[in-house]
Amino acid sequence: MFVRPPAQRSLSLPRISSIKRPQLATRHPSIHSFRTSNRIFLTARSELLLRKRNISQDAYGPNFQRSLTTVISDPIRQDDISFSNSHVYPLAGPRLSDIKPFDPSSPLLLQFEGNPVPRSRINSSGIPGGIDEMLSVFDACLQVGKLDRAALVLTRLGEKPNLPGHALIALHNEYLRVAIDKAFEQPDSEWASSLHKWYERQIKGKGLPQTPMTVACMLKVSLLSSQGPQLERFVTRYMGMLPDDDAICQVLSEVDILTQQDFGVITSIYQPASQLCDDWEFPLQDEEPDSPTEDASPPQTTNPFEAKPEQDDTPEVMGVPQKGLGLQSLRGILSFFSKIKGLDISKLPLAERREIQARLERDCVDAAIARWREENLALMKMGLNSMLSTNALNSQLYEWHYALERRLKEEFALFEESEKRGRKTEEDQDRCLYAPFLGQSDPTRLAAVTIMSVLNAISAAGADKGIQLSHLINQLSKSIEEDVRYLVRHKQMDSKFRKKARKPNFRRRQGASMDSSTVQSTADVETKSNVVQASTYEAKSWPVLIRTKVGIVLFSALMDTAKVEVVREHPKTKAIVSQRQPAMAHTTINRKGKKVGLVMPNKVLVELLKREPRGDFLARHLPMLVPPEPWTKFDKGGFVEYPAQLVRVKNGEKDQRIYAEAAIERGDMEQVSKGLDVLGRTAWRINTRVFDVMLEAWNSGKEFANIPPLDPQIPLPPEPEPSDDPLQRREWIRAVKVVENEKSGLHSVRCFMNFQLEIARAFRDQTFYFPHNMDFRGRAYPIPTYLNHMGADHVRGLLYFASGKELGENGLRWLKVHLANVFGYDKASLKEREQFAMDHLNDIYDSATKPLAGDRWWLQAEDAWQCLATCFELKAALESPDPTKYVSHLPVHQDGTCNGLQHYAALGGDLWGAQQVNLEPGDRPADVYSAVAELVKQGIAEDLKVGSVFAKAIDGKITRKTVKQTVMTNVYGVTFVGAKAQVLKQLDAAYPNLRQETDIPTAVIASYIATKIFKALSSMFRGAHDIQYWLGECAGRICRALTPEQIERIASGDAPPAKARTSSNPRIKKSQSKRHNEDIVNQFNSTLVWTTPLRMPVVQPYRKSETRVITTSLQDLNLHAPERSDPVNRRKQLQAFPPNFIHSLDASHMLLSALECDELGLSFAAVHDSFWTHAADIDVMNRVLRDSFIKIHSDDVIGRLLSEFEARYKGSVYLSTIERKSPAEAMIMALRKEKKQSIKDELIEERERQRLLTSLDPDEVQKGREMITPASIFEEMSATQPMSTIDEMESLGLGNIPGEDAAETTEAVLNEEDEELNTHSDDKDEEDATELLKSAISANRFEAHISGDAERSRKETSDKFKARNTLGLKIWLPLTFPNVPKKGDFDVSRLKESKYFFS
Repeated sequence: MFVRPPAQRSLSLPRISSIKRPQLATRHPSIHSFRTSNRIFLTARSELLLRKRNISQDAYGPNFQRSLTTVISDPIRQDDISFSNSHVYPLAGPRLSDIKPFDPSSPLLLQFEGNPVPRSRINSSGIPGGIDEMLSVFDACLQVGKLDRAALVLTRLGEKPNLPGHALIALHNEYLRVAIDKAFEQPDSEWASSLHKWYERQIKGKGLPQTPMTVACMLKVSLLSSQGPQLERFVTRYMGMLPDDDAICQVLSEVDILTQQDFGVITSIYQPASQLCDDWEFPLQDEEPDSPTEDASPPQTTNPFEAKPEQDDTPEVMGVPQKGLGLQSLRGILSFFSKIKGLDISKLPLAERREIQARLERDCVDAAIARWREENLALMKMGLNSMLSTNALNSQLYEWHYALERRLKEEFALFEESEKRGRKTEEDQDRCLYAPFLGQSDPTRLAAVTIMSVLNAISAAGADKGIQLSHLINQLSKSIEEDVRYLVRHKQMDSKFRKKARKPNFRRRQGASMDSSTVQSTADVETKSNVVQASTYEAKSWPVLIRTKVGIVLFSALMDTAKVEVVREHPKTKAIVSQRQPAMAHTTINRKGKKVGLVMPNKVLVELLKREPRGDFLARHLPMLVPPEPWTKFDKGGFVEYPAQLVRVKNGEKDQRIYAEAAIERGDMEQVSKGLDVLGRTAWRINTRVFDVMLEAWNSGKEFANIPPLDPQIPLPPEPEPSDDPLQRREWIRAVKVVENEKSGLHSVRCFMNFQLEIARAFRDQTFYFPHNMDFRGRAYPIPTYLNHMGADHVRGLLYFASGKELGENGLRWLKVHLANVFGYDKASLKEREQFAMDHLNDIYDSATKPLAGDRWWLQAEDAWQCLATCFELKAALESPDPTKYVSHLPVHQDGTCNGLQHYAALGGDLWGAQQVNLEPGDRPADVYSAVAELVKQGIAEDLKVGSVFAKAIDGKITRKTVKQTVMTNVYGVTFVGAKAQVLKQLDAAYPNLRQETDIPTAVIASYIATKIFKALSSMFRGAHDIQYWLGECAGRICRALTPEQIERIASGDAPPAKARTSSNPRIKKSQSKRHNEDIVNQFNSTLVWTTPLRMPVVQPYRKSETRVITTSLQDLNLHAPERSDPVNRRKQLQAFPPNFIHSLDASHMLLSALECDELGLSFAAVHDSFWTHAADIDVMNRVLRDSFIKIHSDDVIGRLLSEFEARYKGSVYLSTIERKSPAEAMIMALRKEKKQSIKDELIEERERQRLLTSLDPDEVQKGREMITPASIFEEMSATQPMSTIDEMESLGLGNIPGEDAAETTEAVLNEEDEELNTHSDDKDEEDATELLKSAISANRFEAHISGDAERSRKETSDKFKARNTLGLKIWLPLTFPNVPKKGDFDVSRLKESKYFFS
């Protein structure tokens, strides 16, 4: 049998480097990146070629490590197994919930091929000069069949120096494939001749390495266009190029190109191929592979889309008065569900459910157009002019759509003309750029997406404020790109289905022998390596130039065509006057000394959009009606048709995607992806009892629980009498704005809740699912935006599990505990919480029986709607004949005690901290927030003794809630400014008149409290504080490091020019040496990469991206064009690393717990550190949570991270700073005076010294020891390397108060409040206020700045900073890392006995 080579990765996937990987080259390479997965070419017999393999052989071998795509059918889930003992595992051997061994000395490494090729100008043919831009244009041209334009791109790419031949031949292969496909559609007598010439000139003539696909394509061209002797010559020529029988087998295995008939013709002409046919047989044409069907005989066919709507007794959701299209858009999309009232889609066959889901995903744009058209026709039937009906925005949008569609059709007609014009204008060149991209859609769809995207962007930015042109263009082009990619993907899926139907199936004849020496098992081929070969270029997303050109042409057309009718009353005649005006206009303003383009909507449009929330593209963000697709690739999983990404990656960030794809290919992401699948498989339903109460409360229009009122009655302050004091009126205007902003905010909240209730009403009879993906740290999030279990209290109260479980005795107890938890009584013991429910049985029954007409006890709860849902569930259980047999659907939550601090306490071994976050067993739950609040109170009490007015102002007002958010976020890197804002928010909510009562600005009091909170944390978590500093120091060194490959390129002079930031002052000229130094420093592009316990690679994305000026028809735009070669943002990298590292640990804990719960048959959901399951399964889940946490922290997490860093950055050298007057400084300065080397020379010399020291030759090692460099001097004089990041780390440590930042913060606080202080009646009051602040000072840096010592403190800090940095000595040192901080006495295994770890 001719075995078809295994499915190869596209060019966009990383190639795993290995010693021997004899595989076929990529069969269907895309141009998503400029490389191939395998470089196997038909050039000589010495090239490793894939041998014929027996299909009966184990293709994977005994040591095969499954990739993500091979594990989907694993029988891991044991949902149908009942467990008499929940602590006994049902599976033997390794399980997904076991942490797999990970060798930190061999981490996944990214290795880019070659240096970036400098971008050149667009040429006279309209072909751009950047490689990424050319790849995108080439791909787009192939999609729309513009082969002549694609050929021009290929020609220009071939002219670029240093481009690998394997990448070019992949593009040529794709070009030939499309040319062959087009020949079937549009026969042309010249096409074959042109392709033969193309092959001779561009491929063979330039010596490009050819693949089996290249030869197969040329054979196909010959077979389609020639016959007789000419065909024989072609076949003999191309087949004669193949070096051996293996190469012939590879070519004939290209079954996507060569049919069974082609196979017969080739073997009849070419004798060597004919001799190979003895071992192969062909099945009958009608023979189909066995494929099990889900339902052999499905029940009666039901088309829900054609079902007649049944009578729906559920009241409609009273809509918030909205003058835009959002709510109507949503109702239009959800109208489908009204047609299937009473029909549970989950009962339908899977195929029908998938079709319904697919139609919902693709329905958005078409539904919007239909809705606009319907409203326009309705107005015309009533004899109304849609342009005069200013409240009917949808009808006006139909007019816009019609006009914009007509304009785009005119633009499409100009594409061909501009491409053929010899002497192209600037407009022609732009048109050549965006034509193939727009051509992948159609004017009707482009017009609709443009209108919806622009209106949504303007609404989101604030209709009355306008929006920056660059932001608008970015959002518009992103929407267009997503829609185009969806259309392309849908088209490709249809094409693959058709090809699959006609694909021949070659089988090896039974008994045929094969030479065992030539058989290469996939296990040998797939030898794993930790090196990922990645391309410098990729075209998975449109480059910034393309996106900008596409966005500008569409937005310009919309501005020209979109009109609104402005109707006004004439001031004198009182007659109604109307005028058609542009709906929006482009203008420029000066902002911070720069010209900024602004798009301002017409006032009429502002009135229609001002309060309108975004409401389009909703169907793609609704819950799914079928279980989500399993994640099998980076961009394959989740929704049925609409593409989603496994990892949420920002535009321009390439490293995370490349690492993730490589990890998927190796099978490293199996646990992570299957954990997301577990979260997505959890089935949900709407709790109709809660929904009915919520709907009644909503429709009343009154404020209720967390529902804002329909018409909030917030009185405006009285306007002051005219006076000479301008401050008085300014204060009034400020107060009016506060009221207006509050009203607007409440209205926006109500609008968003309106969407959520509409969705809940539509899905109330359905079982639905939330597909999940994750951020770059591994934290899981549901993809549906509006309704999901991560929403606010009212959304969580609306949701319950679709499947139920009998409570049992323990479940009944946990249901009572859950009621206490959601009520807010969650810091007592479990017995006390259970008793709390029993003590309030009358309240519970009253709440469940008369939720709106009774005492409304449930409204006193912290989470009112979740409390009501629990009241309903508990009452139903207690009223059943046997409460323990009651089948409960309610999710019961178990929340961690500040989960980030739990991880830090385990990492640092902090015994005191572990006690505060319930890692240590205890009779009662510890509460870290209350503990910190008590320490803050103690600090305030001490300040009271010395008469501090701050302490007097806040005495007795500190609560757990005041400090909770700051404590929770401090572990995740909150700054002092952020902490002050958090405390200020709590003070304003609890004590709105605090300023008037104390005569002290509330922001200053908030800063005072934040200082106390930070001090309490630093004393409580000492070990965690040290871990944070260690993480930050490692990050600082890595960000100033050069890899061995970079140093090698610098030494050889091949390093690309660095993207240095130039001075805005043209008179400042830098010396040549300084420029060279800057070039090297700007090569620092090593970002932080680490591997989570579940083997997911995490890449921090923070870089200093380059700004690129792009000329457009509206204005020149300065846009960020991120590249992976950009230097890293060192400060962001090191300050974000500790919190991101902790996030990656808590994400691993959650996914590991999800996998084990799934193995044990539990329903599982999670909101970061809050885990949900049935009440009956809480004990099992709690055991799983503890075990998973112990699994992670039983390993030396920090030690493993250190080992990974040492392996990942092995051989690197980093630029360190040592202080002046240090012991090594004099010797280093003397050496430099003698050698007079540049920073580059010192780098190369140090590289050579390190090479000699690591040599296996003793003589070379001795020579290295004898070399004298600044680093060797430093090593002799100092035992440890300097902590080079201490200044940047000041604001990073847990509970640390930054000195200089605190000074600036306090000064900013005083400046913010300065105007308020000046509103007092006379200067004497101002002086009193200042003295009041000064008198409140105690001795810490923050308060020193409020007193008169700010200047002195700033000067001292500045002097220290200058001494350490400005005057510091820069030297190259081998990249090593500090010793791991000593761990404390806490033993994580004690967690097994802690019943309050999660509770």
